[in-house]
Amino acid sequence: MSQSGVLDAVAGVLARAQRILFVTGAGISVDSGLPTYRGIGGLYHDRLTSEGLSIEEALSGAMMDSRPDIAWRYIAEIEASCRGAGPNAAHRIIAALEQEKAMVCVLTQNVDGLHRAAGSHNVIEIHGTVHRLQCMDCHHGRKVLDYDGLQIPPECPQCGGIMRPEVVLFGEALPTRALERLEAVLAEGVDVVLSVGTSSVFPYIAGPVVWAAQCGIPTVEINPGDTPVSALVDHRLRMCAAEALPELWRRMRPRDPAED
Repeated sequence: MSQSGVLDAVAGVLARAQRILFVTGAGISVDSGLPTYRGIGGLYHDRLTSEGLSIEEALSGAMMDSRPDIAWRYIAEIEASCRGAGPNAAHRIIAALEQEKAMVCVLTQNVDGLHRAAGSHNVIEIHGTVHRLQCMDCHHGRKVLDYDGLQIPPECPQCGGIMRPEVVLFGEALPTRALERLEAVLAEGVDVVLSVGTSSVFPYIAGPVVWAAQCGIPTVEINPGDTPVSALVDHRLRMCAAEALPELWRRMRPRDPAED
């Protein structure tokens, strides 16, 4: 089937669906000017940090405990790459779908906050967000717009301890509440699962797509490259998210909200 034919087929699935799960990764934010962290052009693709560490070592929970200055250095680099970025057409269209469907949920790996900035409310940030900090000692929390002017690592204003972003670092457990929310969404049922801009290397990210395929629920992948779920999905669009979602929206209706 041609790419245009796949777009028509996916648009038909979305038009009929009332309960939609989007699973998103760094690729959805590329057109907002953010780098991906894996794959071609990735921020840490095939290179070590200046300390000679893999990014998995530098951005691990163990490093945050033993050398928070190193972990914070690369967290701050990720935040700097997000700073000033705004939602793109893909984020806005997902938010628009939430307004007209019975249920639209976004399970995202991204810590950039762009889904919420676009207006999505039903967002499961499985890796947390760089915009919330918590003290490692007294657990005092605070929200931050960005890290500009922030002491690195920042001190807790309550106890003087070290604060860290509420993000899941390598080697750390996923947040229980986020996993429970995902389980509830799947238990209540979905009409289609779309994997958008993610390499699907983590089992908990590929899992909803695999589950849907096994249950006979329509599945879609939007990604220029190959991933572990590419051979499983019903419909595959080799396109970037900010190109594919406006095309799908136009096929569902004549006007694109991203152009308002």
